Amino acid sequence: MITSVNGATHGHAAPQPQSPTQQPAQSRPQPAPADTVQLSAAALALKEAIENPAQTTQEAAHGDAQAKRLLAREAADKLV
Repeated sequence: MITSVNGATHGHAAPQPQSPTQQPAQSRPQPAPADTVQLSAAALALKEAIENPAQTTQEAAHGDAQAKRLLAREAADKLV
């Protein structure tokens, strides 16, 4: 005797609907590694030496101690 079975799945499971609490895993973008550059003391000294007076004044106004000392030294040199 042969009987037919309706609605049977042949080894395939029907996809389960996702509940609202289950969200697919989202991958978070990883930050790109930052490149760092370290200048030598000679390179920093050269950079300061070729700086124009307007840059020095601006840096001193923003609290740069080295620029403040340079401006004070230049002011003292003018008095002598």
